[in-house]
Amino acid sequence: MTIQTNLTGLDLRAEIDRLRRERNAVILAHYYQKPEIQDIADFVGDSLDLSRKAQATDADVIAFCGVRFMAETAKILSPDKVVILPDMDAGCSLEDSCPPEQFAEFRAQHPDHIALTYINCSAAVKALSDVIVTSSSAETILAKIDPAQKIIFGPDRNLGGYLARKTGRDLLLWPGVCIVHEAFSETELLKLKAQYPTAPIAAHPECPAVILDHADYVGSTRGILEYAQAMAGDTLIVATEPHIIHQMEKAMPGKRFIGAPGADGNCNCNICPYMALNTMEKLYIALRDLEPRIEIEEGLRLNAKKSLDAMLSLASGTVGLGDLGPAKVTGD
Repeated sequence: MTIQTNLTGLDLRAEIDRLRRERNAVILAHYYQKPEIQDIADFVGDSLDLSRKAQATDADVIAFCGVRFMAETAKILSPDKVVILPDMDAGCSLEDSCPPEQFAEFRAQHPDHIALTYINCSAAVKALSDVIVTSSSAETILAKIDPAQKIIFGPDRNLGGYLARKTGRDLLLWPGVCIVHEAFSETELLKLKAQYPTAPIAAHPECPAVILDHADYVGSTRGILEYAQAMAGDTLIVATEPHIIHQMEKAMPGKRFIGAPGADGNCNCNICPYMALNTMEKLYIALRDLEPRIEIEEGLRLNAKKSLDAMLSLASGTVGLGDLGPAKVTGD
C-alpha cells in the first residue's frame, strides 16, 4: 500500500493518540512489530489473545498492527467492530503456503483424519479445520484427542514435527514453513554459542529441528519472555523474530539478549518482511480513513469461528498463558 498523503511535519504519535480517542479505537501490536509501534499500542502480545483482549473492550475500532490472518481472527471474534490493518499486503508465508482450495483437496484425500491447524492461516483455512491451535495450546489439545484418531497438522511442518517428536503422535504434516524461522542457520548459531558458551538458547517451535535441537527452551513468544525473566544468567540467545527483544530489554534492562543469526551471520535477515510493512504513517492513515478494513462473509466467519471455539473449549486453561504479553497503558 502506497501512502499518497504528505505527512511531513506531523506529530504522528500525537495524531494517532487523538484518532484513537475520537474513533474509540484499541491499538494492538504483535511482538514482531517495530518498537515505536509496540510502544504506542494498548496491548502487545501474540495473535489470538490480542484479538480476545480487543473483544473484551468496548472499543468500536480495532487497529491490528500485525499481519492479515491476525486481523481476520480479530474480525471473526468481534464481527460488530471495525477492524483495520495498516497495510493489507502484510501477509504471512505460512498462510501463503496453504491455499484453501489445496487444503480442502488434501482433506478430501484423507477423510479419516481431523485437521488441527495452527492459527497462522487464513479465515478460509480455519473454516476447513476442526480445531485451531496456538504454539502454547497445541500439546494440551493433542493430549485430549483419542490416540487412535488420525490427525492432519498444518500449515507449519516445523511446529507439527516438534509436536510429533515431543508427544509421540503420528501427524500428517502440511509442508508449510515460516520464512523467518526457517532462515536461522545452525552453523552460525553454533559459532555464536561458542562466543557465549554459558548463554542458553530460547527458540520458537516454528524453527527447524536442527535449531530446536540446540535450544535450552522451546516455547511460544510469551513463553520465551517468561524464560528470559526466570533464567539465572544475564545473557540469552533468542531464536525468533528479533523485534521481541524490545519487550525483553524493557522488562529486563540488566540482561543481554542476542538475536540468533541467519546464514549471513546476523539476525537482520530474520526480520519478518510482512510485519515490517506496518509503519506509524500507515497506522495514522488507517485510523484516519478507517481503511484498509477487514471484511469476512458471515457464513465463512461462522465456520471459521467453530474451529476457534473448539480450541478455546479444549485448551481454555492454556490460552493466555503462553500467548499473551502484559497489557500496556497507553501513553506510558
